[in-house]
Amino acid sequence: MNIKNKWALITGASRGIGKEISKAMAAEGCNLILHSRSIEHTKALAEELKGVKVFQIEGDLSDVSVAEKIADEAEKLSGGLDILYNNAAIMTKYRTEYYTAPADEYEISFKVNTIVPILICNRIIPKMIKRGFGRVINVTSGIKDEPELTPYAISKAALDKYVFDMEKKLEGTGVCMNLMDPGWLRTDLGGDKAPNAVESVIPGALVPVLLDEAVSGKLFHAQDYRK
Repeated sequence: MNIKNKWALITGASRGIGKEISKAMAAEGCNLILHSRSIEHTKALAEELKGVKVFQIEGDLSDVSVAEKIADEAEKLSGGLDILYNNAAIMTKYRTEYYTAPADEYEISFKVNTIVPILICNRIIPKMIKRGFGRVINVTSGIKDEPELTPYAISKAALDKYVFDMEKKLEGTGVCMNLMDPGWLRTDLGGDKAPNAVESVIPGALVPVLLDEAVSGKLFHAQDYRK
């Protein structure tokens, strides 16, 4: 699908996966709204992207009250979003004593990794349905069998459940929502021991964006589409 001149909101766009996705989508001619905790964090990226319109918005996603603010601001700036890429997330501490993970690690994981992306979806998707088109991608994780990372892993699993359950509701609307697993990448979140460079998330991360067929509730693995 051609996304030239369409509008996309990318959360967590200042670095890592979000930055790579932003550059790749700009190369396809897509106009962008770059989200980060501070506009200063996306300033250099916004200046780097050429040939497309770029806006920046800020908001700390550990505060669930900012979710609707971000969604509404992005809608206003774009005149109507075509694509939502919920990429922003936090990783909690790797705990070898995994029974000791405190309540606040679960709380912050679910706020940032589950509740906020869902609230942003709930704010934007109805508007997409009215316009008859939308592509929504929520970044998930393939982590399993590692209770050392339980707060992070189960917050992503909860987000997966939301996407899977929405599949039937989106049939025939022109809007599709899917999941993208980037694989284990060398980023601030993935750490320096990850086997894959962050650049390897492209082109696979664009597959659910470029879907011509409106299918929902699917899990796409970015590493499956490496050139």
